[in-house]
Amino acid sequence: MNKKQQAPVAQKPVGKQQQVNRKPQDRPGLTEDEIEEIKEAFNLFDTEGTGRVDPRELKAAMQSLGFDQKNPTIFNMIAELENEGTDIDFDQFLDAITSKLGNRESRDGINKIFDLFDDDGSNSINLNNLKRVAKELGETMTAEELGEMLERAASNGREISREDFYNIMVKRTF
Repeated sequence: MNKKQQAPVAQKPVGKQQQVNRKPQDRPGLTEDEIEEIKEAFNLFDTEGTGRVDPRELKAAMQSLGFDQKNPTIFNMIAELENEGTDIDFDQFLDAITSKLGNRESRDGINKIFDLFDDDGSNSINLNNLKRVAKELGETMTAEELGEMLERAASNGREISREDFYNIMVKRTF
């Protein structure tokens, strides 16, 4: 065949090719959609498109958005990234976030999530803990509604124990 008679070469669309070549981000306890959302948040701060962000700039941006007050848990996770020193890439960012959140399918991971609720160290989740978490997440539930949740979830009707929390997290149907 001469150049004009060559068989056509199938070409993949660029968008599909990027998905195929992209390194898979496997993190236990996170869905692909959740990882994609975290990636989108990371990309907002990667303004130069280098795949790296300066954790100090990330912390300053989050502080200017009021995350230190609105969502101190997330803010503190990001602030801890400053210890990395230099720019961090998405894998380092994802590792830092997932190490704090834990694997929702293991007892250890569920205990890490419990500890995010139990900010007073009482080894239980009470109404004040639920109010704080609801506020951080932007939920507008009343104290009465949160109290009803607590009554249903807590084996003693007042506070959710670590064991109650674990049972709730691993329960498949309600």
